[in-house]
Amino acid sequence: MERAVILCDGYFGQSTGKTANGLVRYSKRYAIVGVIDRTKAGRDAGEVLDGTPNGIPIVADLKEARERCEPQTLIVGVATFGGYIPKEYRPVLREAIENGLNVVAGLHEYLSEDAEFSKLAEEHGVRLVDARKPRPIRESKQFSDLSRKLPCLRIPVLGTDGAIGKRTTALLLTDALNAARIPATFVATGQTGLIQGSPYGVPLDAIKGDFMVGELESEIVRAYEETRPKVIVVEGQGSISHPAYVCGTRSIINASMPSGILMMHAPARKTRSFRRDVVSWPMPTVEEEIEGLQFFAGKAGGGRVFGLGINHENMTREEVERTVREYEQKYGLPAADPLWHGCTKFVDPIRRMA
Repeated sequence: MERAVILCDGYFGQSTGKTANGLVRYSKRYAIVGVIDRTKAGRDAGEVLDGTPNGIPIVADLKEARERCEPQTLIVGVATFGGYIPKEYRPVLREAIENGLNVVAGLHEYLSEDAEFSKLAEEHGVRLVDARKPRPIRESKQFSDLSRKLPCLRIPVLGTDGAIGKRTTALLLTDALNAARIPATFVATGQTGLIQGSPYGVPLDAIKGDFMVGELESEIVRAYEETRPKVIVVEGQGSISHPAYVCGTRSIINASMPSGILMMHAPARKTRSFRRDVVSWPMPTVEEEIEGLQFFAGKAGGGRVFGLGINHENMTREEVERTVREYEQKYGLPAADPLWHGCTKFVDPIRRMA
């Protein structure tokens, strides 16, 4: 595993820093040895993110990161609106390349197609990795109705908004199923899951519309053929009701043909996470999102929402516990905060589907 520091200056612990947040919590591809964020320098990354120290230091700049953490790679840890390379990050990326560090990013603007960075990388013999770059069109797959025929369960983790915990929950659910001796494989649909090291998945929102469903479907099939699990857990994207993300959830439903759906919700979130400074779009209710998901899933194979995951954003532990009780009583579904409670409540419903 390459030793990597994450560039997340000004955003660590926030939704814009979700790539950094995810890598600090879980990484099978890179050994995360530091986070660059001058606004939180001197603190422990685990303590900032989850209240539990994990030994990953937050440093002020790349110079301190190189001296203290000895990285081989710099990972851009932000998910910017539009997927642009932040202008204020360019000097740091230039400094990294000039000092012999490989650079990894999951943005829509590709490092490898940036004239300045590609020239510098060639001069200094380093790699530029664009995790959000899809396969060439001639190599891309189209929908072939393959998932429906797989002899395993397909469980997408979907939600009421972006940046609400779908990927984290999908990873925790995969681990919980394997711990319960129900073989499970995770399939990523975004750049963070791929950078974390998932061997299966696609950068769904970077794929041309004609190939979105087929490309993901082919990865689900490959995951089954190579690992033979009883359950394939698919990371969600956006929301079926989100005005800015029109393709993600619907494509995931069509590609996976769900056997069941685990749905994430942030009860204290009032408006969508997308561009709150420009658009104040209200969050849907739990009922509205379940209705939308089950309508489209019904057309694709019949999977229903079997559990509710709670994102504790801006909630106290007491408020979360009360919400769990209320949701279970109101909806008749198991509910839990995956980060605080784990995903064991969701294992039995999946076991019963098999």
